[in-house]
Amino acid sequence: MEPRVPSLFIGGLAWTLAGCHEDHAPGGGRKDDSWLPGEACLRGAKEPGCTELDEEILLDSRDPTQIVGSGTSESCTSEVVVSAIAEGGIIHFDCGSEPHTIVLKETAKIMNDSTEEIVIDGGGLITLSGGGERRILYMNTCDPALVWTTPHCDNQDHPRLTLQNLRFVDGDSTGSLEEGGGGGAVFVRGGRLKIVNSVFERNRCEELGPDLGGGALRVLSQHEGRPVYIAGSRFGAEGDAGNRCSNGGAISSIGVSFIITRSEFLSNRAIGYGANPARQGTPGGGSGGALYLDGNDFSLSLSRVRIEANHAREGGGAIFFVRNDRSGSLRIEHSELIDNRSEGFETSGYPGIFILADGDPEIVESVLR
Repeated sequence: MEPRVPSLFIGGLAWTLAGCHEDHAPGGGRKDDSWLPGEACLRGAKEPGCTELDEEILLDSRDPTQIVGSGTSESCTSEVVVSAIAEGGIIHFDCGSEPHTIVLKETAKIMNDSTEEIVIDGGGLITLSGGGERRILYMNTCDPALVWTTPHCDNQDHPRLTLQNLRFVDGDSTGSLEEGGGGGAVFVRGGRLKIVNSVFERNRCEELGPDLGGGALRVLSQHEGRPVYIAGSRFGAEGDAGNRCSNGGAISSIGVSFIITRSEFLSNRAIGYGANPARQGTPGGGSGGALYLDGNDFSLSLSRVRIEANHAREGGGAIFFVRNDRSGSLRIEHSELIDNRSEGFETSGYPGIFILADGDPEIVESVLR
């Protein structure tokens, strides 16, 4: 049987959607009722442990405007998925009552002139796979092939894309170098992006090179510098299920802010070498085992996040955070960063982190070791 997408993953356990309270938290044995939200929390219920969720992080539960499939797994083909995503709107799936993997024969692309709001909701049953051969999902407001809809393609408020209750596996963007490449499972430039209750495993992008990255996800040019929201999601897993790329084994971005809550990053790898800018005689890369954030005008906020067993061949086994203008902030609260190996360099006193910003990271009630 194929795996379902549970609401949240912490400590390798599948946490159900039953409610807001559980008896265990990362690190083993510690009780913390506010660590994880259940479905009620993600849908905006005002219960204990739900208060930190911003409105923009909540699940989008609107009725679908499109349904992929007609009740059987056979009806949910690659062609139907690609067509539905190009048309846009609120997309749900009806592929039967069991978990189902759809291997895409081509990359699904968001058309900029389809609908301003696009929600792709797998209902906890759907896995989208690149088959180890292609990127799974591509959105780019500055790609003329996807239709330019404003004169300022790098700073427009749509499409606004939400990915929820989905698994993305075996994406591979190697050789797809639009906008510098990267984003083995998902590439987004422009508009807005939110990811809720989703899983990314075994996704890949270029093995070598400076700056490019994001084995699972690459994001550029969000509208007015607003953040990408990620909640209740997992990037990687123990063993060989992690994501990998030259930089940012899980996530890579240039000049993009992130707010990440109640999520996990496990066993992702930055596998390039030579850092950025590339040392003489090297191809460059190898930084940010889990997260690689570079550029100007961005920040990173992590709340109730577990980053464990990620690896960087160069710097920042967990997080590589470099503001070129030495401003910006990195805040980590109620989180655990454990056993993230930096082979080359990291910031003294902050295991797994390399940071060049406006001072040291702000650490609140968190564990770094």
